Amino acid sequence: MQKPYSPACDRNKAPILETLLPVLSQAQHCLEIGSGTGQHAIHFAQALPSLIWQCSDLYENIPGLEQWIAESSLSNLPKPIVLDALQPWPHALNKAFDVVFTANTLHIMSQEAVTELFPKLRQVMQVGGHLFIYGPFNVDNQFTSESNAQFEQLLKSYNEHSGIRDLEWIMNLASKQSLTINHIFELPANNKLLHFIC
Repeated sequence: MQKPYSPACDRNKAPILETLLPVLSQAQHCLEIGSGTGQHAIHFAQALPSLIWQCSDLYENIPGLEQWIAESSLSNLPKPIVLDALQPWPHALNKAFDVVFTANTLHIMSQEAVTELFPKLRQVMQVGGHLFIYGPFNVDNQFTSESNAQFEQLLKSYNEHSGIRDLEWIMNLASKQSLTINHIFELPANNKLLHFIC
């Protein structure tokens, strides 16, 4: 199969890493939810060789992800695992990670899947661990830019259950799992990086 490629990952990987670096440089084991092509994982793992970066995604996305990881030959990128927000996660992951990261996933997932995701995130995080969520968000039920409004239309043309999520809703889901917002970073292209602490 042809190796998948995401232009957006190439554009945003540097500013995301720059923002994450103060936490990631002190971390030991990160779980990435919805690793996609693996471009973020490889960029971050190359920059932080002492950090074990565990990729995950839906079953159908694993083959392309494995291609990127295999070609990278990075020792801190173990074999990716299958995780689905709507299915049980392995008990072996419980409290295993001091950082959990996900980028450009919540607007692809259904509202049901996003709702089911948060208890599972809490399940795998160590006490005092960090959760980072990157992507576009609405604020006070309003689009933050015209480009985000157009992006929403594009998303729903592919899947009616997709859509840019409201920041307040996400923060409420996190709060119910005792995940406390620490900071909201404004990143390029009308994206945000939400930082929660467990």
